[in-house]
Amino acid sequence: MKFPIDRFDSLKTPFYYYDLELLRRTIAEAARCADDPRFHIHYALKANANPLVLAPIREAGWGIDCVSGNEVKAAVENGFAPASIVFAGVGKSDDEINYALSAGIGCFNVESLPELEVISALASARGVTATVALRVNPNIDAHTHRYITTGLNENKFGIDLRHLDEVVDRALALPAIALSGLHFHIGSQLTDMEPYRMLCLKINELQEHFAGRGITFDSINVGGGLGIDYNDPDAHPVPDFKAYFDIFRDNLKLGDSQQLHFELGRSVVAQCGSLISRVLYVKHGVEKQFAIIDAGMSDLLRPALYGAHHKIENISNPELPVETYDVVGPICESSDVFGTDEHLPRLQRGSLVALRSAGAYGETMASRYNLRDLPGSVV
Repeated sequence: MKFPIDRFDSLKTPFYYYDLELLRRTIAEAARCADDPRFHIHYALKANANPLVLAPIREAGWGIDCVSGNEVKAAVENGFAPASIVFAGVGKSDDEINYALSAGIGCFNVESLPELEVISALASARGVTATVALRVNPNIDAHTHRYITTGLNENKFGIDLRHLDEVVDRALALPAIALSGLHFHIGSQLTDMEPYRMLCLKINELQEHFAGRGITFDSINVGGGLGIDYNDPDAHPVPDFKAYFDIFRDNLKLGDSQQLHFELGRSVVAQCGSLISRVLYVKHGVEKQFAIIDAGMSDLLRPALYGAHHKIENISNPELPVETYDVVGPICESSDVFGTDEHLPRLQRGSLVALRSAGAYGETMASRYNLRDLPGSVV
């Protein structure tokens, strides 16, 4: 990625930088690989809700995947058709459900029997019908970080397979509920396609089981979770969408009129975004030297939360000799570290650094911890 350094020099750091040309190219490639009248992409708003980022996604005609009432509101306010909005999340409040019902969203992804009963009661009180899909735990190990694995038994997300028949029967019996399909999401940052193939086989089994009971579904939602290359974003700026969509095209048995929904977030927006920061000090320790930058874990939480690593670049002077640094932020926490033993062109006070692949879960996870200002954004 090329950065407009002359423009950056006059801007207050830290800030998020978005390459909208790369974003549009990514959207176009995903749409090309999902070119099937049965396939429908919903962008996962939790990845990035910046209106400047949402605009080209809306222009592509995609739907939205939301996990809070405020995300539903943001989707509506940014011009997404309510009928294209799906609303997931294990803890939807009454206020959030009522707002989504009033907005006329397309579908609630329901994660428990108590939630299903509450939606039925609230929809009945409003005299409307709520379309729902039941989120199922397929008990598939996505082989990713334990904090972002969501499809195993006894996970807080979704309905255990052993309870699914009971919940389906209840959904069909409850008033003001229209059961449209099944929803799955096995985890995030998946770079191996095998868990997706296993998911297809599990869905095929479930559909055969329910067909034997005379029950069919209008739609299947397979979630998202497609990973990206955090180590070398310039080598793989656009994920392998073809391999991802082909897994479902080749392995999932869909009925003639059945629709397939996807919820992609990170894979769409991560590589187009970077967190731009400035070196405050270079501190020489006994055996280490520290590059202390003005961005902290309040601006990019993933390294502190998951132990994740984002590629770090000296974008001011990439031609200087390489030295070794621990790159750390100013937050009063020992976990406020972006990288240890990073080999970077020599840094000095005022050097600009880019923390790459921050377009997903950078800005949306930002906080004002230590009463720091929230960073701005530049496109």
